[in-house]
Amino acid sequence: MNAEIIAIGSELLTPFRQDTNSLFLTERLNQLGVEVVIKTIVGDSRERLTSVAQHALLRSDIVIFMGGLGPTEDDLTREAVADALGVGIRRDEDLLKKLAERFAARGYKLTPNNYQQADVIEGAVVLPNPNGSAPGQWIKGKYEGRERIVILLPGPPFELKAMFDEQCRDRLRATLPPAFIATRVLKVAMMGESLVDSRVAPIYKQYKDVQTTILAGAGDVQFNLFSQADTMEAAQDRVDELAGKIEDELGDALYSSKGESLEQIVGYYLQMRNATLAVAESCTGGLLAERITSISGSSRYFVGGAIVYSNELKTEFAGVPAGMISKYGAVSREVGTALAEGIRSRTGATLGVGITGVAGPTGGTPEKPVGRVYVALASAEGTEIEERNFPGDRKRVRWFSTQLALDMVRRKLM
Repeated sequence: MNAEIIAIGSELLTPFRQDTNSLFLTERLNQLGVEVVIKTIVGDSRERLTSVAQHALLRSDIVIFMGGLGPTEDDLTREAVADALGVGIRRDEDLLKKLAERFAARGYKLTPNNYQQADVIEGAVVLPNPNGSAPGQWIKGKYEGRERIVILLPGPPFELKAMFDEQCRDRLRATLPPAFIATRVLKVAMMGESLVDSRVAPIYKQYKDVQTTILAGAGDVQFNLFSQADTMEAAQDRVDELAGKIEDELGDALYSSKGESLEQIVGYYLQMRNATLAVAESCTGGLLAERITSISGSSRYFVGGAIVYSNELKTEFAGVPAGMISKYGAVSREVGTALAEGIRSRTGATLGVGITGVAGPTGGTPEKPVGRVYVALASAEGTEIEERNFPGDRKRVRWFSTQLALDMVRRKLM
């Protein structure tokens, strides 16, 4: 069985809103043995939405619509789906009464535009929404001679997630034939996508029954392995077998074999070694500390650090000699080393990280261009430092820098 997810809302086609609901639904559907094959975003146009719905109904077993169930003029999902199915819409008086009671309990009066939230597509089962005013709908029947399941869910994530888990998951489980999907996520730090794939492609191409998808970000390459079989054991065995061969090929370049983030892995290693970490950040402006402390329990191994943007604070907080900055410049191998050693000494941490660089888009010179970064790691055994020229904009350079820093800590503790 396959599924298609359609997100509705013109706001999702702007730079200011992002669809995250489909990620949640994909995970839930995979757990039921359903593969998501298409995701679409449609603006608030009845004509376009009807067209997208018609195509989805022709090609997918399960079609899930997210959003467009509210009370405003641009909430058109019910009407468009009914058009695509070739059926009518009825107003459910019992549902309308419950909506009025819900509003009254909160001190509001139901306005005429809210009435459309009681409109139900012919043949649909109403899905109650205890967390909002927009009920969902479940439709099961034939379309062009083939059995289809159509689900309408509200757009707000808090409402959608609860409705799917409470109203849809068991219905789907009872309806669908037994199928099982196993997945694994493997992650590699600080290697280029083409280099990683050149080493791994000859391996995963041998596994025709395992779908392999590669995602590349700033200093991170992720392999998503996906296999479907008649039993979970069979699916998991195939995914694990392939994952094991990829791990053998990539060695310590692979930092996660079960989807953990790099900051999680660093936290694991720090706790395993009973070690602590402190940071002195210039061009990353606290991003490294933010990533480390985004992990619950990080206070057990992260003692703290300093954002040392100015030369004065590099000296005051991390002990970098002022003469060194004057001689070599704030962006230099020498200052990066001094930052790491200074913050380690001042905090008493096992490891100290120092980062200095030119994040851009201004500030670069021919000798030290935008993207030039020095990342140093100090320990009782000495200090190692990496010089890199990272590509991209300010955000990308800063992320690359913290990715390198975390990977250096990981490798040191392995």
